[in-house]
Amino acid sequence: MSEKLYENEYFYIEKENALIPWVKIFTQHPYKELSDCDKETQEAILKAMLIVEETMRFYYNPKKINIAMFGNYVPHLHIHIMARFEEDSHFPESMWGIKQRESHLNLPSFENFVTILQDKLRS
Repeated sequence: MSEKLYENEYFYIEKENALIPWVKIFTQHPYKELSDCDKETQEAILKAMLIVEETMRFYYNPKKINIAMFGNYVPHLHIHIMARFEEDSHFPESMWGIKQRESHLNLPSFENFVTILQDKLRS
């Protein structure tokens, strides 16, 4: 199980084990779909998604942010948010697509990103 990077009464955030900055936001209650959530949970996770996106953009300066909600294998509502770079292993394909190249990105510390993210989520 992944370490929780942040948690409150509505959701928690975990790091995806990947070569790019990639986190997942899970609802605390195992809702299947976004429309199953109560209004407060919907608002909380969507606000968190935007905070993660903005923080990734500021901190990593990626080419693009990818956001995905599948849940086909894990039917617990969760949102994938990842910073994408032209030099990453799969760009411009999705991270679930065909690998395009070997990649060794030189990115700022993920731990510092988490500290900044936690501060923004708490305010």
